[in-house]
Amino acid sequence: MGPLKSPVSTASETETGGGGWAQIRWSSPIPAGLDTSYCILALREQGWEVIAVTVDTGGFRPGELEAIGARARALGAREHLALDRRAQVYDRFVSWIIRGNVLRGGVYPLCVAAERVEQAIAVAEVARERGARAVAHGSTGAGNDQVRFDAAFRTLLPGTEVLAPIRAARVSRQQATARLRAAGLQVEERTTELSVNVSLWGTTIGGRELHDPWRYPKDDVWRLVCDPARAAEPREIFLRFEQGLPVALDDAPLAGIDLVARLNELAGARGVGRGVHLGDTILGIKGRIAFEAPAPLVLVLAHRELEKLVLTKWQQFWKDMLATFYGNLLHEGLYFDPVMRDIEALLASSQQRVTGEVRVWLGAGRAEVRGVRSPYTLVAPEIATYGEGNAYWDGADAAGFCKLFPLQAAIASWRAPGGQEER
Repeated sequence: MGPLKSPVSTASETETGGGGWAQIRWSSPIPAGLDTSYCILALREQGWEVIAVTVDTGGFRPGELEAIGARARALGAREHLALDRRAQVYDRFVSWIIRGNVLRGGVYPLCVAAERVEQAIAVAEVARERGARAVAHGSTGAGNDQVRFDAAFRTLLPGTEVLAPIRAARVSRQQATARLRAAGLQVEERTTELSVNVSLWGTTIGGRELHDPWRYPKDDVWRLVCDPARAAEPREIFLRFEQGLPVALDDAPLAGIDLVARLNELAGARGVGRGVHLGDTILGIKGRIAFEAPAPLVLVLAHRELEKLVLTKWQQFWKDMLATFYGNLLHEGLYFDPVMRDIEALLASSQQRVTGEVRVWLGAGRAEVRGVRSPYTLVAPEIATYGEGNAYWDGADAAGFCKLFPLQAAIASWRAPGGQEER
């Protein structure tokens, strides 16, 4: 690209709830991220003209985007843009996470990684349209998001300066709070203590007691999922999948983002979806967060069970290996590596027969698959029923198989030093 003319700042990290999820109980009096609010002040002080961009990835309640825009302009932004990218987040990222059954560390459904690249793509589009000389984000120097944003911006906007005021000046959340309060803005103490991100694919919470791996989050951390001890009455739901993606809930056809929102309500009200993830960060240190992801956890559970019914064991094996690798690269901000498109091609191929219905029981903080069916089922009682009878072979066939199946391992054992043949 040629020289760029004016800067763009992003306000894409949110600390407020949204999406119509009834269980949300609190939000910051600053209707935007603490860090990104600070960034507008810092960039204005450095002489930049700021266009603030909020990318809606599914975490806002009615009226919040307007409030964020007013706050951005009050902080000195020349303009505020709100971009709805919920459908793009679902199509470009969430759909592959579902088809891949991606759970980092076996528990965490990549709530944040599923949206950060889309936020960067949206901001990059604005930067090109406005001829910006720089883009900015509110990440610190200690987290994963800085890598995700930097990697995306440097891929999409080669030659454009990437600014990160919080990282550059090593500003703590306490210092950012003090600066905003000095500017006349109200900031609650919990906003300083906790870093919260709400999106279509779940909520993450970091800070405070979560820094100690021995401690469990306090009750006031949880925003979307009710206490399992006070959950709504259990109920059974029916999920329909077509080629690996959910298309209906309780026989009601729904678009992806609407199905996720509805399932969040149903499962969250029954205490399903709370979790804590401890794992390796991109920087190589250990990190720990709490998360609330009712719909993601239920959808992955149901999808995995449907795959067990219709895929061969080697399809499942290789798909799981590559999906885990895919999740790792997405988590680490390497979405634009061509290998990701290669893996998506394999995942798409593997899902051609992943069509059917799944019965899921929700209650008391648990989700349990209670039934699954598909026109492509590989369960075939007319051929054989496990542990009972078979029509496709006889007893002599079974005995021969049992004799031949372990043969190579047996020969290796016999001919090993001290084995049977040396005795």
